[in-house]
Amino acid sequence: MTPHKRSAGLVVVRRVANEWHCLVLRAYRNWDLPKGLPEPEEGPLQAALREAREETGLSGLDLHWGEDYRETERYGRGKIARFYLALSPSGEVSLPISAELGRPEHHEFRWVTFAEARKLLPTRFESILEWAEGAVGIQS
Repeated sequence: MTPHKRSAGLVVVRRVANEWHCLVLRAYRNWDLPKGLPEPEEGPLQAALREAREETGLSGLDLHWGEDYRETERYGRGKIARFYLALSPSGEVSLPISAELGRPEHHEFRWVTFAEARKLLPTRFESILEWAEGAVGIQS
């Protein structure tokens, strides 16, 4: 059995018009949450924060709900993604140019409600969204 890859990311949330929204990113036709593979000697939480900064330009994210996390079931070629929950109290999202790619990693971003996120994101994120909603106090 081949070892599985573990990526780390964030469910980034913000209050918009008195309602919780989360940040989703699109690369081609695929919607995702900010995430990526840890660098050597980097822990999952550090990787999640770095990836969010590199993919969205957001810094100053607040781990308001602590360092609790949830992981997806295995998908793709045995990948597992670990997600933490972070509050983005302010700041403009940008899609910076990736040094590796020479272009932005994503084509579009949106702040969407959790209901809208469920429609855009793959079903493997369902349990992650459910957990994040519960943490911010939304009743499903």
